[in-house]
Amino acid sequence: MSLMALFPPQPQKKPLTDKTSIASKLGIGSAVPQPSAVSNASAQVTATISSDDIRRCQQIANILRARFAQTLVGQDALRESLILTLIAGGHILIESVPGLAKTTAAQTLATAMSGSFRRVQCTPDLMPADLVGTQVFDFASQHFTTQIGPIHANVILLDEINRSNAKTQSAMLEAMAEGATTIGGERIPLPQPFMVIATQNPIEEEGTFNLPEAQMDRFMVKAVMTYPNPEEEVRMLQLLTQRGLDVVDPSKLNTQRISLQDVVFMRTAARRIHVSEAVMKYVVDFVATSRGEGTHPLPTINSLVRMGASPRASIALIRIAQAHALLSGRDYVIPEDIKLFAHEVLRHRILLTFEALADSITTDQVIDALVKTVPVP
Repeated sequence: MSLMALFPPQPQKKPLTDKTSIASKLGIGSAVPQPSAVSNASAQVTATISSDDIRRCQQIANILRARFAQTLVGQDALRESLILTLIAGGHILIESVPGLAKTTAAQTLATAMSGSFRRVQCTPDLMPADLVGTQVFDFASQHFTTQIGPIHANVILLDEINRSNAKTQSAMLEAMAEGATTIGGERIPLPQPFMVIATQNPIEEEGTFNLPEAQMDRFMVKAVMTYPNPEEEVRMLQLLTQRGLDVVDPSKLNTQRISLQDVVFMRTAARRIHVSEAVMKYVVDFVATSRGEGTHPLPTINSLVRMGASPRASIALIRIAQAHALLSGRDYVIPEDIKLFAHEVLRHRILLTFEALADSITTDQVIDALVKTVPVP
């Protein structure tokens, strides 16, 4: 195919912020009429979790939200993504420009639990042994002893993960994927529950190593932070002046913490949230459409998407939807739970073609097209 066929001359190219231009580029045309929720027959399912357990989970989540209220202004979407990822048993990647409180948000969630917490500042010279641990020779006993690294904690914050080298990233991948590390040929399981919160800065390229697709796929959610509005920024300054400190001191927060047993209880409760076969088929159809398949394929998807989402995305959508339904007071999942977090789950699992990047089309715009195209049950 010639370059002229890929990029035909355009007399006047509209900016892609215009919704009409975006829709035409994505080939979705007019929006497909969609029901707002599942039918009453689908909603009337046999309860798999008691109402008391649901209320307890909501109370635990409110404790976490109260902690965030004392440390973070705005960023409600990030707060909910952190809490839901914790309940769903996954890992989260937070991306934003500097100064938007990525680290503060991660520390708030980590210190809200009674378990162990470690923070690792990733640098190009960070080696796997610095993260996982190593074997040290003990001259007194004349034997090697295993010294575990900071990744052996319930919650670990990997600050600026894209600054670590490929060798260290591979060590992180093993821990995230298998829940264990290998030191000197000895397999050591990680403490449970275990969660990785990673941050990365998208604007600095010098001294960074882009995460490979295999490791990006291990993150259940990728959250993107945006600038606060003027009102939120004023509230942030008021909070800082009232607190007197620029750095959050978790010991001075006047709200209670949750235990590791609470986290395990919420994770177990979320797995008992009912998912109907119709919702499962909707998720499979949604993810398959990103690969150019599905019952309602996008006409231009193959020219825009180089690689679609894998079945791991389907699993992540179901787990996040179960967690959201739990905190919403329901014992069943509805399609709105899926659509609400489709961007967070899929944005790092869809790779765009050069043609799409040349036209300034973003992954979120492709996901918007998927939401409009795939009909709900």
